[in-house]
Amino acid sequence: MDSDDMDVDEMDTPSPSGSLSALLSELAALHGRSSSSTADSASPPLSLPSLTFLSSAAIPASFFPRLAAAGLPASSVLAPLTSSFSAHPLPAATAYLRLLLAPASPIVSLFSPLPFLSFLLALRKAASSTADAHNPSTGSGNAKPRKRKNQRQPAAPRSPSFLPEALSLLASAAGRLPLGSHPDARRSLIDTAAELTAFDVLAAVLGSNYQAEAVQDVVRALAPVAISGTKSSARAAAVEFLVTKVVPLGAVGGEEANRKVVRYLPRYLAMKAPEKSDARGLAVEAIVEVVRAMEPREREDFAAYMVSMARGKAKGRLFAVDMVLAILPVLLQSEADEFGLEEGSWGLKCVQVLVERCSDMVGGVRARALTNAAHALDILSERGVEVDRLQEVMMIGNMGLGELLRRRCIDDKAAVRKAALVLITKAIGLIGRPVDESLLSAMGAACSDPLVSIRKAALAAISEVFRKFPDERVTKEWLQAVPSLVTDSESSIQEECENFFLELVLNRVCRAANSHLDDDSVNLEDVFPEGTLDLLKSICDGEVAPCIKRICASLGKKKKLKPLLASSLQNIVTISESLWSRSSKPIEEWTAPTGAWWLLAEVSSFAPKSVNWKFLSHHWKLLDNVGQEGRGKAYSKGEPKSALWAVDRVSLLQTISNVSMELPVEPAAELAHSLLTRIEDFDMHLSEVDAHVKSLKTLCKRKAKTTKEGEALVLKWAQQLILKAVNILDGYIKGTSEASRGFSFHTPLTGKLNGRAEASILKSAAQAVVVVFTVGSLILACPDTSVQHIIPLLHTIITSGNSEPRPKNLAGGAVSFKELAPSLYIQSWDTMAKICLVDDKLAKRYIPLFVQELERSDMATLRNNIMIAMADFYVRYTALVDCYMSKITKSLRDPCEVVRRQTFILLSKLLQRDYVKWRGVLFLRFLPSLVDESEKIRHLADFLFGSILKAKAPLLAYNSFIEAIFVLNNCTGHGGYSESQGSDKGPTLFAIRGTDERSRSKRMHIYVSLLKQMAPEHLLATSAKLCAEILAAVCDGLLSVDDAAGRAVLQDALQVLACKEMRIHPNICTDNSEMDDEGGDGGSASALLAAKGRAVTQVAKKNLIQIAVPIFIELKRLLESKNSPLTGCLMECLRALLKDYKNEIDEILVADKQLQKELLYDMQKFEAVKGKSSRDAEAGPSGSSPTAQGNVPDGTAPCDVAAKATVRSVLKEMNRKTPTPPLHSMSVPKVKSMLGPGAMSGSRRPAVLESVRRLEPFESDDEN
Repeated sequence: MDSDDMDVDEMDTPSPSGSLSALLSELAALHGRSSSSTADSASPPLSLPSLTFLSSAAIPASFFPRLAAAGLPASSVLAPLTSSFSAHPLPAATAYLRLLLAPASPIVSLFSPLPFLSFLLALRKAASSTADAHNPSTGSGNAKPRKRKNQRQPAAPRSPSFLPEALSLLASAAGRLPLGSHPDARRSLIDTAAELTAFDVLAAVLGSNYQAEAVQDVVRALAPVAISGTKSSARAAAVEFLVTKVVPLGAVGGEEANRKVVRYLPRYLAMKAPEKSDARGLAVEAIVEVVRAMEPREREDFAAYMVSMARGKAKGRLFAVDMVLAILPVLLQSEADEFGLEEGSWGLKCVQVLVERCSDMVGGVRARALTNAAHALDILSERGVEVDRLQEVMMIGNMGLGELLRRRCIDDKAAVRKAALVLITKAIGLIGRPVDESLLSAMGAACSDPLVSIRKAALAAISEVFRKFPDERVTKEWLQAVPSLVTDSESSIQEECENFFLELVLNRVCRAANSHLDDDSVNLEDVFPEGTLDLLKSICDGEVAPCIKRICASLGKKKKLKPLLASSLQNIVTISESLWSRSSKPIEEWTAPTGAWWLLAEVSSFAPKSVNWKFLSHHWKLLDNVGQEGRGKAYSKGEPKSALWAVDRVSLLQTISNVSMELPVEPAAELAHSLLTRIEDFDMHLSEVDAHVKSLKTLCKRKAKTTKEGEALVLKWAQQLILKAVNILDGYIKGTSEASRGFSFHTPLTGKLNGRAEASILKSAAQAVVVVFTVGSLILACPDTSVQHIIPLLHTIITSGNSEPRPKNLAGGAVSFKELAPSLYIQSWDTMAKICLVDDKLAKRYIPLFVQELERSDMATLRNNIMIAMADFYVRYTALVDCYMSKITKSLRDPCEVVRRQTFILLSKLLQRDYVKWRGVLFLRFLPSLVDESEKIRHLADFLFGSILKAKAPLLAYNSFIEAIFVLNNCTGHGGYSESQGSDKGPTLFAIRGTDERSRSKRMHIYVSLLKQMAPEHLLATSAKLCAEILAAVCDGLLSVDDAAGRAVLQDALQVLACKEMRIHPNICTDNSEMDDEGGDGGSASALLAAKGRAVTQVAKKNLIQIAVPIFIELKRLLESKNSPLTGCLMECLRALLKDYKNEIDEILVADKQLQKELLYDMQKFEAVKGKSSRDAEAGPSGSSPTAQGNVPDGTAPCDVAAKATVRSVLKEMNRKTPTPPLHSMSVPKVKSMLGPGAMSGSRRPAVLESVRRLEPFESDDEN
């Protein structure tokens, strides 16, 4: 503290006259000192007591007269006060303002631009010091004192702040100052007031006589505050100030300069709006408030500006689609009034701009436009716009909204797809018409999108369509897309899927509970709510039934299945039967509505008390009696009704099993006896056997007194049935064997006897099939059952017809059941597989036999069944089956599409469950599935490689890429890749050999699919491996190009290096740009990705110069020496690689000047041909260019002539001015080698290639 401060502390409060005298004395002393000093020396500052006196109270009216009486000019106060701004900013600033506001103050003498600027600087400094005092954490980085436990920190004393008083005084003085002739001082005042949020000061400025000059500065100063990216009171106050103080200045009748500033105010704010999503939204809100306060004509001017901005640069388009939506309610007149959407109105133009931007070239703009279009539909519907008018507004040319949404649903940007699905949800409810089939398919495909958010949006969109329009095709697409999501990895999607199924399917079926049969009812569809029967028929489809079973089970566990659902299904079956009986039709021909029994079987276990036993007993007797009557017909005629009745009996049996605990004892025992009798007859449809066995087992266990008693009872009748099955099967085998041996000694039967014999044989064979199938069901239902007698019989059947010698006394040894009874042969393999699943010793003996049959069987059905069995064996006996994986995977190339698809699905499931690992040849053998002839298999393969594999093994594509090239071409010439292909026929089976266009396109499709799974750094490492392990191998002689396989490998490598998927750009890591994301927010993560992309690009260039180009130079010389046709492919690859480095070719190809000149010529020639073709396309068939018809020969473009002249001079220079042959005599440029005639002889290799050999390889190979 200085002496002045101590004087103030020690003295008592002085009287005003005394303080004024001291002040005058000090001013006189300072004035005398300044008069005697030089002009350059600064005046000393006022003392703190004097400043305190001047700033603490109003200055007396006698101050300036007494100052004049003392012989001091008014300006004598200004110099010491200006010097005090740096020492004591706030008191000096307050004192300066009080002097300006004092009575009879000579403002002209006291005001000067430089002191005024110093005053504003002092005011800012004081405000900054006050803010730091209130927020000590924002000060310098001084460490906070350590706080001890139970020690209270004393509160820091706050000095009284003079800032609010100073700002109030400034507001009073701003209108009096002569700032009209001092623009710099005026701008500084406005900037200071805006920075300190002193809106009273700005209001005083706008109310002064220099208002016209200040309006523009006020707008410029407040714009950053009004559109700042954070919500704050200052931002809200700035927006309010613009609306209430600035916009009224542009009213009609005001000054033209002010009106012009107000008219351009929202445009200026739009130009200064930030790019980030949240900040942009706040800026839009601020601009809307300003536009709402403007006149209608000015609003339309701003709307026109937004429409033009929406067709400008990408940044402006992104802001314009947000701004257009925000000002749309302002442009529309009022509710229930369509005047704002008439032709030529700006409301209509804004909506059309939104629809146009839905097809923008930038993904972020497309996504934002789609989202805003959905909100625009809400706004228009709230104002009562009719549906027909909405359909007209949402069209782009001849393309309707449905086609636009279909294209956006399959967009390559995730944010666009999600926004399109949201728009579909809105548009369906507002436009009120069903979407076309292509859009339905696009929504169904979106339900399988890799991104969770898009699957959720697609689920909501297609469910909204199904809710509004439950017709047949919508129902079909919904059932194919939605129920499968119950197996989704995201639990929230599973829950939404279950809720939608409960609402849109099960609750609709529940409406049938109140339906009744009227006297005049004729059609069953008229009795129940519309679409109920079609819905039941659709849900039991074979593809969606497993998913619906899982949904029902999950809903039942959560107790969401209502008892009313079971009552509705019973009512549907009962009314159907009654209506059939009323029409006097035979009951044998009646079937319940498709899906009714099936759904009742699924829900009955969760609502057993809602199922009536009399209802079940009646229909069981009906179905069972009809089934027994039609058994003979089923064998002979194969009537379809018998199959439908069999399906219904299976569902009815399952329902009975579910409610068995509610059954009375006597009916349950009677039913169990009936089931056992039916099984013992061995004459059921195969689809019924499992249901009968499971139902009988359930009844026995649930009605037994103890668990042990129930298991003993099950084992008893299972053993009884197997013994009977052994007798029947043994008799059939013996009879067939005897008939085969004695066939030549019997007189052939004719007529009725022959027909009866054939019928008896067919019946015996059919019964044997049922016997074998029943044994398999019994084994799975009761694994403890003894099967020692049935195994030899099954072995006889599955080994019949083999060429191996067998004992003569073995029954059936000479009979080939594969030819005689194929169904029995197939079922015997299936039953043997079921026995092996419960007997590990038997599995060790028979698994090799299964693998052998899988390889050599010519029956597609048997191969398919064995493949399913092998998948079960893999789960049960992983170690036993793993050694046969190379043989199992051969089924991926099976001639039958069903077998290939089944194999692909089963192996994929095993891979996902980690029973099978991606090692060895497994990955390479999955690759041909990407180009399979079946579209379904290709879709499965794309999903496996694009979604599952990318997440589970992201480095697999990179690690196996080079090997895949050799395997697909069946090339064993390279020593490093010949061992992995082995000596069996597998490599040949999985190779796609050939140099024809079809084979090459298939291989390139596989390569591109793998490249899409790689990160940029892996693409870079892959290009290095291609150069080092294929191109350099050709140069070293490790890979020969004399055979077809070697040439195909080299050609594939060159095409991969030249393809666009291999090219690395700086923005490859950031997904093209920040605006391609949903909100345009990149943040630090996007900056990091951008830096990573630039680093990868630099390394790619270094790799090209140091590794690729030297190898290419050596390879070109080798191919030219062999006159190989691959030289053109190599030059095309080089042209593609160096296309992005046109200005750096001299640096890159410094080792081969001749190659440099040839590439320059090739590039110029390529661009010339490309330009000529584009000109021809623009000119049309009859169009011609006048410049091409002068002195240029026919068929030659001017750029071709220039290219020929350039290359002629280049060749002369390179060949030391020796003449070159004319260009028309050369197919490709033939130049003399720079290495001399013996450069390629012997084992000599250029030194540049030796340097490449010494380069360290990329370390990315060890990442996995």
